[in-house]
Amino acid sequence: MTIDEKYEKLQENLRNLGSVAVAFSSGVDSTFLLKVAHDVLGDKAIAVTASSCSFPKRELEEAKKFCQDNGIHHIVCESEELDIDGFRQNPRNRCYLCKHELFEKIWAIAREYDLAAVAEGSNMDDNGDYRPGLIAVKELSVTSPLRDVELSKSEIRELSKMLGLSTWNKQSFACLSSRFVYGETINEKKLGMVDKAEQLLLDLGFHQVRVRIHGNIARIEVLPEELVRIVKSPVREEITLKFREYGFSYVTLDLEGYRTGSMNETLDKEK
Repeated sequence: MTIDEKYEKLQENLRNLGSVAVAFSSGVDSTFLLKVAHDVLGDKAIAVTASSCSFPKRELEEAKKFCQDNGIHHIVCESEELDIDGFRQNPRNRCYLCKHELFEKIWAIAREYDLAAVAEGSNMDDNGDYRPGLIAVKELSVTSPLRDVELSKSEIRELSKMLGLSTWNKQSFACLSSRFVYGETINEKKLGMVDKAEQLLLDLGFHQVRVRIHGNIARIEVLPEELVRIVKSPVREEITLKFREYGFSYVTLDLEGYRTGSMNETLDKEK
């Protein structure tokens, strides 16, 4: 299918749902999905955003503003992953534990509002990485409209630009818990360290960033074309000073640069 055909099919599929609660994180994918769902279904499409210490406040505020600006009914629910049994120990199925709990809560809201479906914003690019959260999607009968019509990330950005969405060129984002090495305990303090560190990099003008945490070591990922800038003075000194104030003992730079799912690179996916 062409990108236009995929867009038309997406509209048709959402229309056929009749009503839907969209899991909304204010990211590129879920913003596009919510926009199309609301265009097609009007008030029969609502947004549900989970608030937790692994979800930066800037993202929550962006979610609230988007819904206010577009007249979309928005529900913010508490979904504290650290309270889920086993989550703090950061097992390899961490994302499954989180998504299962989250979608159960969204389904409860959907039933309360007499909505027929729950939708989430994964796309075709998500099929190529280790994504245990998609198991929860299947188990709980959550629909994935963007994957159903085989939209890729680049196509979603292109369509978002066509629709006038400011998120068309927004940096990709994932839950802050994904910054931890599997098996390393996740806690509020370290989540806060990562959040502040990534916010600093964004404030300094770096577009796509990750701060991976390995004990007391920060491993910074930025776009390859921004590697030169990050090691120049005075940027390097400011980052080092601030990261140490946040609680990191050592500040390192990943020479491979930013890539999604770098914490999954050591996993044996056959296990």
